[in-house]
Amino acid sequence: MSDKGSKPLQAAVAEAAEAAEQSKATGPGKKRGGGRASDLFGGEMRRRDLFPLLVLHLIREKPCYGNYLIDAIETMTKGVVSVNPNTMYPLLRDLESRGMIEGDWEHPDKRTRRFYSITPVGEEEYRRVLEEIRPFLDSVIESVSLIRREVYGD
Repeated sequence: MSDKGSKPLQAAVAEAAEAAEQSKATGPGKKRGGGRASDLFGGEMRRRDLFPLLVLHLIREKPCYGNYLIDAIETMTKGVVSVNPNTMYPLLRDLESRGMIEGDWEHPDKRTRRFYSITPVGEEEYRRVLEEIRPFLDSVIESVSLIRREVYGD
């Protein structure tokens, strides 16, 4: 390990370890896959409103239901971030209770899938969170880049 850049790497590793410990402490539950970056950054992503941002972003494009959102987030992140249904459905209920999204049953008499659409309040929240979360995402990119540069030398 070279001295050049090792302090930033150490800070990145310490930050990642702290996020992992906080995630363990909050008991995020089982992920669909194990050993992913979402296990490492999961608690911090929830605290930083990343999941609500992704949900609002996807719902802005078209009305979506819970399992579609779970799959879309996993596809968007190439499997690095997975959202547990025990996280997604309470989040959708919370966003709906706060007036950010509206849900309608696909077949109201059968209660099959509930499709969610964004509201004007949700659009406002989306724009707020979009700006607020950018520094966190930039720090994740920087941390991973420092680790990659240290380990692979590129």
